[in-house]
Formats: sequence, C-alpha cells, structure tokens
Amino acid sequence: MEDFTYTITEEQKGERIDKAISLLESDWSRSQIQNWLKDGAVLVNGEQIKPNYKVKKDDVIIVSPPEAEPLDIQSEDLDLEIIYEDADVLVVNKPRGMVVHPAPGHTSGTLVNGLMHHCTDLSGINGVMRPGIVHRIDKDTSGLLMVAKNDKAHESLVNQLVKKTVTRKYTALVHGHIPHDKGTIDAPLGRDKKDRQSMAVVDSGKHAITHFRVIERFGKFTLVECRLETGRTHQIRVHMKYIGFPLAGDPKYGPKKTIEFGGQALHAGVLGFMHPRTEEYMEFEAPLPKVFEELLEEMKTQVDTKED
Repeated sequence: MEDFTYTITEEQKGERIDKAISLLESDWSRSQIQNWLKDGAVLVNGEQIKPNYKVKKDDVIIVSPPEAEPLDIQSEDLDLEIIYEDADVLVVNKPRGMVVHPAPGHTSGTLVNGLMHHCTDLSGINGVMRPGIVHRIDKDTSGLLMVAKNDKAHESLVNQLVKKTVTRKYTALVHGHIPHDKGTIDAPLGRDKKDRQSMAVVDSGKHAITHFRVIERFGKFTLVECRLETGRTHQIRVHMKYIGFPLAGDPKYGPKKTIEFGGQALHAGVLGFMHPRTEEYMEFEAPLPKVFEELLEEMKTQVDTKED
C-alpha cells in the first residue's frame, strides 16, 4: 500500500500520536493506529516513536499501512437472521448451537463463516479469526449480537461496552424458586482455581454486576430477566449459580440432575446501543426461540397438573 505523509500544524500539536493521526485520516481507528505504531509502520521525522508520543508543530509523520492480511477461514452460506444492517453495523440473531467465531479444530459453521458470506466489509480489529466481532455469546445461548463493519464502528461499540452504556437483557430459566422479585449480583469473576476451563466468583477476579428480575415462577424453576452491567465470560451462568439458582440445562455450571435442553436455557433477547456514526440510540428485540417457548409451555403444564 502507499505511504501517507502529514505535517503537524499549530492547531494539532500536543495531541497523542494515535489521536493526531486519526483526526488527520478519519478512515483509521485509534486501535488500528496503535497496532501500526507497535509494528513500526509509523515514523515521526524518520524515527520510530513510543505510542504515547505527543506531536509537535512541524513534525512530519509517515504512515505505511501494512497490506491487509488475507483471511484463512472460508465463507459459508448459513442463512443468518439479520435483524438490522447498514454501512457501519449489523445486528444478528444467533441460533442455539452456533459458535460465534472459528477456533483451532472448529473452523466452519460459525457465525463468522456466515458473516463472511453475507458481507465482505467487516472490521479487522480482532484479527483474522474474529472479523467484526465486538462481543460474544456462548454456543448454546441464542440471541442478539452487534457486529462492526469497519474499525471506526468497532472502536465506538467497544467503548460503549467499556462505559457500560450498552443495553443487554437476557431471558434465563433457572433452578429453584426465587422468593424475591428482583436483585443485583455484585461479585468478581475469574478463572476457577480448581478448573481452569471454568469461571467462578473469586476475590482476585474482574468486577462483574448482573441485575435480575423475576418474570414467572414454575414450582421448582424460575424464569428471570438478567441485565448485564458488565460482560464477563459466562457471567450470568456463574452469577446465578453463585446465588443458588443455576441455569436449567447448563452442563458446566448447572446441577448434575437438570433438564434435557442441549445446553443452558438462556436467550439474549434485547440489545441496545448508540449508532457509531449517527449517535442515535437503537434497541432491538428477538423473541424466544421456539424450543425455549416449548420448554416454558411444558413447565406451565407441569405446574397446572400438580395444582389440579
């Protein structure tokens, strides 16, 4: 690719190098520029500089963007359910059983494979294996995900997640009869010291908050809405287990004797965020999958039968 040369003016001096370049070239995100700084693709007055360098008047900046790395994963026609799409973002309703992105030994049938078939303009911040992916939900969790179609959009959506301004509401069926109508779980999450493949509430973990409210009770089960304030790995599954109400069907965090559901009964039903370009708040909702609805109908029938 061609080199880009800029000269810093009086108005631009004092800015961090990554911010200064992003203001000069709006198509590049600061995250992208920071990676180029680390790789030596940015020179100031012919020299490599530190990422926190603040530009001076008359500095000459040369940016040599690297060639785009070709994706080594294949696009697949997976008939995705796209809820919304424009030039910057798309919102997809992921089905249960679909992995979000490829991993060693699992390179096909993922959401990313389907997205690559659906569109070619996906952000590259997360690398070749996770183009466009801003956040994830587990394989057996269904529901809404936002996807970035360029790096600027990706950076905006990630910043919203960091600032906790994204609305994420999940519907979950849990074991047990929750006596109170709502509550908040504020407990740090980290790797389980006894099982590194699992997460747990640990003192040294990352700050994590889940708000919940009861939707309906079914005898020994409760249907709840969980709203994420933070978004840690397996947060809802671990938090609900921590307070004594593990998710029904959960093979990792649920009790040994649970329902046959092919995974946790969890659905990401509501997703809201500020559009990265227009800054307009947008909110989307996806109904429960048919299999989840059928499970709830079965629960209601069992309760009604016992009452009769």
